Amino acid sequence: MKAIRRFTVRPLLPEPLRPLGDLARNLRWSWHAETRDLFQSVDPERWAASGKDPVRLLGGVRAERLTALAGDRRFLRRLTAAVDELHDYVTGDRWYQTQDASPRLPAAIAYFSPEFGITAALPQYSGGLGILAGDHLKAASDLGVPLIGVGLLYRHGYFRQSLTRDGWQQEHYPVLDPNELPLTLLEEDDDTPAQVSLALPGGRRLRARIWLAQVGRVPLLLLDSDVEENDLRERGVTDRLYGGGSEHRLLQEMLLGIGGVRAVRTYCRLTGHAPPEVFHTNEGHAGFLGLERIAELCDEGLDFDSGLEAVRAGTVFTTHTPVPAGIDRFDRELVARHFGPGAELPRMDVGRILGLGMETYPGGEPNLFNMAVMGLRLAQRANGVSLLHGQVSREMFAGLWPGFDAAEVPITSVTNGVHAPTWVAPEVLRLGARRVGAQRTEDALSVGGSDRWDSVADIPDQDIWDLRRDLREQLVQEVRARLRASWRQRGAGTAELGWIDGVLDPDVLTIGFARRVPSYKRLTLMLRDRDRLMDLLLHPERPIQIVVAGKAHPADDGGKRLVQELVRFADDPRVRHRVVFLPDYGMAMAQKLYPGCDIWLNNPLRPLEACGTSGMKAALNGCLNLSVLDGWWDEWFRPDFGWAIPTADGAGTDPDRRDDIEAAALYDLLEQRVTPRFYERGRHGLPDRWIEMVRQTLTLLGPKVLAGRMVREYVERLYVPAAQAHRALDPDTASDLAAWKARVRSAWHAVTVDHVETSAATPTAELGSTLALRVRLRLGDLAPDDVEVQAVSGRVDTEDRITDATTVPLKPTSGPDLEGSWIYEGPLSLDRTGPYGYTVRILPDHRLLASGAELGLVAGPSDELVEGAGVLYR
Repeated sequence: MKAIRRFTVRPLLPEPLRPLGDLARNLRWSWHAETRDLFQSVDPERWAASGKDPVRLLGGVRAERLTALAGDRRFLRRLTAAVDELHDYVTGDRWYQTQDASPRLPAAIAYFSPEFGITAALPQYSGGLGILAGDHLKAASDLGVPLIGVGLLYRHGYFRQSLTRDGWQQEHYPVLDPNELPLTLLEEDDDTPAQVSLALPGGRRLRARIWLAQVGRVPLLLLDSDVEENDLRERGVTDRLYGGGSEHRLLQEMLLGIGGVRAVRTYCRLTGHAPPEVFHTNEGHAGFLGLERIAELCDEGLDFDSGLEAVRAGTVFTTHTPVPAGIDRFDRELVARHFGPGAELPRMDVGRILGLGMETYPGGEPNLFNMAVMGLRLAQRANGVSLLHGQVSREMFAGLWPGFDAAEVPITSVTNGVHAPTWVAPEVLRLGARRVGAQRTEDALSVGGSDRWDSVADIPDQDIWDLRRDLREQLVQEVRARLRASWRQRGAGTAELGWIDGVLDPDVLTIGFARRVPSYKRLTLMLRDRDRLMDLLLHPERPIQIVVAGKAHPADDGGKRLVQELVRFADDPRVRHRVVFLPDYGMAMAQKLYPGCDIWLNNPLRPLEACGTSGMKAALNGCLNLSVLDGWWDEWFRPDFGWAIPTADGAGTDPDRRDDIEAAALYDLLEQRVTPRFYERGRHGLPDRWIEMVRQTLTLLGPKVLAGRMVREYVERLYVPAAQAHRALDPDTASDLAAWKARVRSAWHAVTVDHVETSAATPTAELGSTLALRVRLRLGDLAPDDVEVQAVSGRVDTEDRITDATTVPLKPTSGPDLEGSWIYEGPLSLDRTGPYGYTVRILPDHRLLASGAELGLVAGPSDELVEGAGVLYR
């Protein structure tokens, strides 16, 4: 019999136990072992059955058990200690509060993301982007960085995955009740739910409530459109992550960006939280936040261009995709219909809105509105998520800055990191605490610093090897339990599943591979030569075993076929004890998988992996990486702590041929280098060289892969400069800057380089000599203060393109003459041997520009004139 209405009945905790509710509502428990241990002691069986979710746990504990705990003085002492410790954590000074006040740090930063992976108990993530966002918030909390997170609350989250009998992926979308999640509804002073509202075409409204998830010190605001005031279609806007068609996605992203800014304003008004000085857009999905902030400034009296300059100054944009197909793009007519009179932001010119996102550059599709392009045009500072990805991003978006080499495109990089307290196994933490001290271990995981990680050298080999074996055995038990549950879902009876008791072996080299399943990640590369793989799996002396997990997007039948291909191989009775596929990959599974593996395998098509943080999480548990040199591994790989799979990514390589070559290289590495090192034994019966690689992984990679390191870089390199730029652009200054840019753009057609000469008498010169450079140019209506004239020099390739360029500013020495010409002069130092070249160029120059390429304008010899993305701002 089905209920006609659903309620959430909250437990009434005895007065002495009321603080348990406060602990459960702060998600710090998800990475604080002592708090989790406290909840486990409430009722160990229910703790396991609840999925280690304190809210679900407390909702199911029997009244007599609560009464007993309320009188248990030992438990109450532990509870008091946990509450006091959380209070100290939330209110005390941390890294951010101890930094030099000059320059003044941002009072607050708003961090927008379409998904957040905080804990399995709050399933609002699909993969790496969301997990990264969750780790960003947690690390910011540990460091005391005043972030405000902003996202959407999806009533179905991302899908749950199961398999049919023949291995085809099936999706399930369980309904999530916010009242059963670790959330609190944000309320107005009169106790009514706080709401934000967006105008839709046809006089309709999209309303959303604001739920608060407290992530340590960081509030996370989640917008929920499933409210009674909405029509049925609007109620479904936040139904599921990355679901629906184009208009559905557009409404989600309008709610995230525009509604998110309004939610932040509401939260700050109700709580007294400092308003953000910096807005950080994690991928393009939230890019509309810039439009709302421009509209706010226009309501205060600024014009669009001045508002744009003020908004850009305080905005940071992070791109995560290395391929254009990974970016949300909408038909221009669809976007136009949702803005302007009769829709959202009615006082803003629709043409100006469209101009921010249209692909009006060589190679673009001019009728498509590109969310990443808008993100770049609305942010003065942008970054990729690894050194290589920064390079890929500069090349991918170079069309926005024509006339500039890709290396000069103003997109930097901050390599991702992972939140160690979330991902490091408790057993690893306990070994660290026992051998090097609890406080030193905690500092190493949250603060970083190589000096704290050097103490790993003091841990005996036997302890490391015993730990690795223990973690592997735990993974074996976890895999068997999950595999049994999966086969039951696939329709198998108990009598068919006896073989599962022999799946995997805690003494066999274990390889992990788990991630989303787009084609470029190549889930099935390991199957390229099945005979060689079977030989590796079944080797009589040096066998391997492989644990695989991953989800294909519901609309990606190609990805689903890859999953099915892998599952069918794993179902083969000859190898099913050595290779398994676990459905429904998520945070709870990952936290068991990373520590239990000896090798973490990653074999994407280079350079299509933006970062790939799963290997970082594995490394923090002493798991070695075996990966293509892509993402973070390209940046930090060393033979001391892992292996690089050779790639055949040269131009002209046939895709199938490339896969064959790289799969063969993978098999060679496993056969010749990886398995021998794991199984060889030294004088004391231990794999000494393997253990040393584990030690080097922890010592050398540990401090680098931390989310704490990442967040500190964001603060120092992006947030602080953005806050300074934001403060500098008061209304008058913003108006002056907008007027200056308009004047430069309108006058730029007359900026030319007429003549360039040097003191060189011959086509050869000696290393270390200096030439005198003299340039005659015209500035039209501009003055020398409006521009910078540069000499650009360096080695040249066979096509006379300058590589590894050095730029030197030239100074005006005379002008203007009767013809309007100026003379600029300066030295040209020949500091490198071989073919060498130089050129001259003119760039706009203003003290408030973050980069000389910001306007996308450059003039060079031969009256060369190139206009870039900046022309769209007028």
